[in-house]
Amino acid sequence: MGSGVPKVLMPLGGVPLYLHVVEAVSNLDDSFRIAVVGYQSSLVRQSFDESGIGYRIVEQSRRLGTAHAVGIAIRELSDFDGQVLVLYGDTPFLTSKTVEKLLETARKASGIAVLGFEATTASHYGRLVIDEDRTLNRIVEFKDATPAELRISHCNSGILCASGAILRKLLPYVSTDNASREYYLTDIVGIGRARGIRSVAVWCDEEEAVGVNSLAELVQAEALFQRQARRRAIAAGAILTAPETVFFSLDTFLAAGVRVEPNVVFGRSVRIERNACIRAFSHLEGCWVDEGAIVGPYARIRPETIIGRGSKIGNFVEIKASEIGEGARIQHLTYVGDTKVGSNTNVGAGSVVCNYDGRRKHRTVIGENAFIGSGTMLVAPLRIGHGAITAAGSVITDDVPDHTLSIARGRQSNKPGYARRLPGRGDNSE
Repeated sequence: MGSGVPKVLMPLGGVPLYLHVVEAVSNLDDSFRIAVVGYQSSLVRQSFDESGIGYRIVEQSRRLGTAHAVGIAIRELSDFDGQVLVLYGDTPFLTSKTVEKLLETARKASGIAVLGFEATTASHYGRLVIDEDRTLNRIVEFKDATPAELRISHCNSGILCASGAILRKLLPYVSTDNASREYYLTDIVGIGRARGIRSVAVWCDEEEAVGVNSLAELVQAEALFQRQARRRAIAAGAILTAPETVFFSLDTFLAAGVRVEPNVVFGRSVRIERNACIRAFSHLEGCWVDEGAIVGPYARIRPETIIGRGSKIGNFVEIKASEIGEGARIQHLTYVGDTKVGSNTNVGAGSVVCNYDGRRKHRTVIGENAFIGSGTMLVAPLRIGHGAITAAGSVITDDVPDHTLSIARGRQSNKPGYARRLPGRGDNSE
């Protein structure tokens, strides 16, 4: 798409495009999943490895068309005669319900099931030519269609299902006799018809068939994804006070009763439990917020963070890789990293956990019912005991025992009249 990044790795809903397709088939009870990769295949392989989703990767080094790609994949299924579902990594809105319907139709028809839709604007899509008995006669690609065929509103999503036996039988007969000089998978419908193999169209909503082929279409797809995610969240019982300003990732979970104020962004792997409140202009990723907790406004919650039940995380607070105990309070202008904060502990305004020494991150543990005075610097590694107190403005470098007050700051010294003797300060200074 002109970005220098493989299309299927472009982000949609906070995750690579192809992971939406993976999600649509995640509930299928099967044992063999194949991904055919081509352009910048090493990057795509790396993404699959990092995702840990267990697909076998095969490479299409010469990209000669969709039938060519499926032909490479089918070699991995030489003894498999069950249903083979062919999906595309740039079609992110397919639902699991439609996938199951497609599989069931292919089984009942003992033939080929093709996913089609009625297009509002048919545009560049291939057309499904349907006979009077509702059998799918053939699929004609946009570039090869006649003016009469282009007036057909039945459009092809590209997604289909057929048995391994049927695919092995028909793929060798696919040719490049078309405008693009490619091996079209869609040709197996007509080839199969000539050999007595029936094809049936299965219909889905146009939104499910949306493909992403340009940066402009990616922007449109993101807008569609966010609209769908907001609708799902509200239907599940979340309260979004300004839905159009809240942004979700593919795996965002909001329980019933969660309240989300305007301009909140959910990155990957966020789970918010019942009756929690995420206040305005907060950004969360890789975290779990327990029941009744309050986060924000203007809070940033980073990965590997747990916010305990009923705790309060206030404005301009950043928390990373930390566990915040039940009922704890971190209300203002504070950074907490690599830290365990005990239940009912208060961390005062302007406090910082100094967890990084320039080479390594270090751990801090703060006990229950502790009180960290405003402006405290906690220099990790460090342990603050249960019920301990640090005086405001302290720099704590040593462990503080339970129920101990720790004061670590220079003694104040007042010098009367000295301010007037400083450069630029005279008797008439204001």
